[in-house]
Amino acid sequence: MAGGGGGGRGALREVFGDSSDSESDAASAVIPGAARGQWRWEAVAGVRGLWLCAAFLSAGEQARLLDAMQREGWFIDANNQAMRFGNLPSWALELSAHIREAICVGDVNVGVGAELSNEDDEDACPLPSDLLWREPFFDQLIANRYKPGEGICAHIDLMRFDDGIAIVSLESACVMHFSQAETRGGAASDTLKQGDSESTKVPVLLNPGSLILMSGDARYLWKHEIDRKQGKQMWDGRELEQHRRTSVTLRKLLASTD
Repeated sequence: MAGGGGGGRGALREVFGDSSDSESDAASAVIPGAARGQWRWEAVAGVRGLWLCAAFLSAGEQARLLDAMQREGWFIDANNQAMRFGNLPSWALELSAHIREAICVGDVNVGVGAELSNEDDEDACPLPSDLLWREPFFDQLIANRYKPGEGICAHIDLMRFDDGIAIVSLESACVMHFSQAETRGGAASDTLKQGDSESTKVPVLLNPGSLILMSGDARYLWKHEIDRKQGKQMWDGRELEQHRRTSVTLRKLLASTD
């Protein structure tokens, strides 16, 4: 795994509970997720630079995170989206630290057919070290709340954001699909290759409490979308029950060229 300083260690107070007071404790004793052995990363087969941590947050951590968001006064009067730039709420900074810790101490499984972000890196990491140890780790947040049947159209995040994007899913399970974008001169366009169809999409199940990371090809060359048809979404031959879903996306703004 990638090394580095103790960047976000211990910043888990308000949302994720108290950490150990001893700086000399092992990571598994300091970080609740590591102590439970829940942080396991899977490289998604077929999409280079896409990683999934299916059990990133426990049920209690999810509830505390939702409570912290509720205290912001978001999602009232039919508003279903909130954005923050620069100065993030304290709970979002703690969530960022939690993500960094999970990357550093979580178990990594490179599945059959998975493509690595750096094929020469013997110790595969869900995020390249230059992104993992940048400061600030993230400085832009977008929170969305979806009703059953609502989703997101296929898109690549705007180029004003840096590489390395994290998405935390809460409340309802859903399936996110990834599809390759047409490239022109080495850059992704806003259209899919001719002949692209459902069969060429790579599905990823996002359970409540899951975290996905996109970097490299996954961030720049693959579109992602959620098609949540009213009352029905399938995974592995079974129908997923549809409820309200909340997501938190964390990104890093590119430095201004002005």
